[in-house]
Amino acid sequence: MIIALLNQKGGVGKTTLATHLAGEFTRSGESVVVIDADPQGSALDWSQRRSQTGLPRLFGVVGLARETLHLEAPEIARSVDHVVIDGPPRVTALARSALLAADLVLIPVQPSPYDVWASSEMVALVNEALIFRPTLRAAFIVNRRVTRTVIGREARATLTEQRIAPLAAEVFQRIVFAESVAAGRLAFELDADSPAAREIAALAAEVMGLAR
Repeated sequence: MIIALLNQKGGVGKTTLATHLAGEFTRSGESVVVIDADPQGSALDWSQRRSQTGLPRLFGVVGLARETLHLEAPEIARSVDHVVIDGPPRVTALARSALLAADLVLIPVQPSPYDVWASSEMVALVNEALIFRPTLRAAFIVNRRVTRTVIGREARATLTEQRIAPLAAEVFQRIVFAESVAAGRLAFELDADSPAAREIAALAAEVMGLAR
């Protein structure tokens, strides 16, 4: 299964979700490779930080910010259970290549009116890809939601109107995610019983359900 996290808007948490989902899949006993297709190389930076601090490798991270991604990712997928693509922050030829490589596209979106409005461009891109990949599946992930805010509920309702449903699992704004990135770790490694770790576990379980 090739899972791509894509959004034309930067700063929505693609890398954090990509590495955390990969970590959950690994905890379930499955082999995973993360493809860093973002020219900024944030997933590679996280992996390097982990290595520098002497932590064991949970999964491989490879840089592949090339427009031939749709040809190369399936080859990588032959040797592992899952490939997770951390996509670029803009709609480019590279983003289209990642989209064509994927079996499942996850679109992280923050619950703000600007982010929800901006998601329409990504939806159009998915609809375009469906012409060539009719089996492609896609879903929104509500990410960085602030607890007890009305706007989170309103965002979910608006996203549903986009004809791509949001996943039931949501990930909230948690300081532990920033701390985990800085330490080259994942939320469950800092506190396995934290709300952040539980939210990621629920998200990974729902994604795995779509993957089957």
